[in-house]
Amino acid sequence: MDGASVPANPAGAWEDLVTTALLGTDRRTPAVGAPGREAPVALLDAAAVATVRRRAGLRPASAARRPEPAAEDPRPALPPAAERRLALLLADRPGTGGGRRGTSPDLMELLPQWLATANAHGYAAPPQALPALLDAARGRTDLRPAALAFAGPRALWLARLNPDWRFALRAAPGGGAALPDIDDADEVQRLWQEGLFAERVALLAALRARRPAMARELLAATWATERAEDRLMFLDSLRTGLAADDEPFLEQALADRSRNVRATAAELLSALPGSALAARMAVRAAACVAVDHMGDTAAIAVEAPLECDPRMERDGVVTKPPAGRGERSWWLGQLMEAAPLGTWPGRLGGRTPGEIVALPVADGWQGELHAAWCRATVRQRDAEWSRALLGAPSAPEAGGPGAVSLADRAKLLSVLDADERADWVAGFIATHGLSEAFQLLGVCAVPWAGPLGRAVVDALNIARDAGSYPWSFSGVMGLAERCLDPGEASRLEGLLAVPDEGADASPGAGGYWAEAFQRLMTTLRLRAAMAEELEGVVQERRSV
Repeated sequence: MDGASVPANPAGAWEDLVTTALLGTDRRTPAVGAPGREAPVALLDAAAVATVRRRAGLRPASAARRPEPAAEDPRPALPPAAERRLALLLADRPGTGGGRRGTSPDLMELLPQWLATANAHGYAAPPQALPALLDAARGRTDLRPAALAFAGPRALWLARLNPDWRFALRAAPGGGAALPDIDDADEVQRLWQEGLFAERVALLAALRARRPAMARELLAATWATERAEDRLMFLDSLRTGLAADDEPFLEQALADRSRNVRATAAELLSALPGSALAARMAVRAAACVAVDHMGDTAAIAVEAPLECDPRMERDGVVTKPPAGRGERSWWLGQLMEAAPLGTWPGRLGGRTPGEIVALPVADGWQGELHAAWCRATVRQRDAEWSRALLGAPSAPEAGGPGAVSLADRAKLLSVLDADERADWVAGFIATHGLSEAFQLLGVCAVPWAGPLGRAVVDALNIARDAGSYPWSFSGVMGLAERCLDPGEASRLEGLLAVPDEGADASPGAGGYWAEAFQRLMTTLRLRAAMAEELEGVVQERRSV
């Protein structure tokens, strides 16, 4: 830049240089530069000098306030082997090319299980892993609860500094704000009266989990002055710890000016079989259903409501049906799902739930009636009715008379305990195969119980031997990689060879099946190693 010069006016010099650069030195000769130098070189030299002058002339800005240190995380550090494993899991990225996956495990799909195990042991996240952990949670909402629990208070500290991680603040109670000690009545009242909406929701949820009555009383004190959309959100928090003591408040909410608030209050009351609303619904529903003895065998006769009167509306019955739905069947369904299930044995001749479900239903009302009983069963968490509506897993119609869809069966299964749920799904798979089992497997506890895991492996083996199109079972195979008990890995060794392909088999199917079983076995062994890395050191630490 020797010899380069610029005019005394820096602003004018810069504008002149920009104009010359835009027009080109062949159309406009630079007004600066040493004699004898080529025009483009002279222009660049002058621009370099002007840039240095512009930067040197900037006044230093005021120093920003240093952020407060992150809160301490008192939890124990990860064992070194587990820390290295976490780095590998976070570094893995799912392929974007599609097609066959090969025999390598999908590490990102194992991250949720690793996080759940680490949280169960109470470990703290390594500070250096937090950015990658937050990035992973940003891209996958299903990871967020476990990832943020593992990341601890430092995740919120980082989220306040990086807009890309603000989701962590939104997911935290009160937007990341600290909640008062629930034993400090003055601070609780102050936050409830003066806090932001997110803080008030978080406070109500925290109180409801530990002091249900206190949360309800707090809400009742300001109920009349809350906005309708806020009342709906606050009312929803009463699902936690719902009990008979909540009935008087919920009865008052039935008269709310907001239809959505009234509907939510009615739903909560119907989940309390001893409530006055449940009794009113039982009377209405019982008037619509009776046993008809006129034919050769007993049957259920249904007479749907002729109108939806104001008292029904007050109790949460929605008057207008959705498109394509008849009014009377719509009203009937709402009455049936809100009535206590204990209504029906006495109303229908002392029969058990299984005997009631087995009765034929006249005039084509069976689907509507059984679907409503499904919804009531899930709402009231009644295991006996769940068994009746599911039926035997080996039933020819695959799912029982009341389960009109896979979604219904999955919801009914959620009412049963984990072992019974797994046994039912195992029986279903043994009879009907895997073609409809994916959604049912999704509600089973992880790792799958032994009988369920063996039923899945056996069904996959049968599908392979039958020459079935292999990619149609990729979803179940992916579930098995995450949910099968790692102890089942040894049972897979006999399935790793490429089978002979029959004339009717899909081309290349045998190689795919061998590859898929190899990946499954490798994944199970990797999961076993992950558990040992976390569990072994925990036991060692406790024994010291």
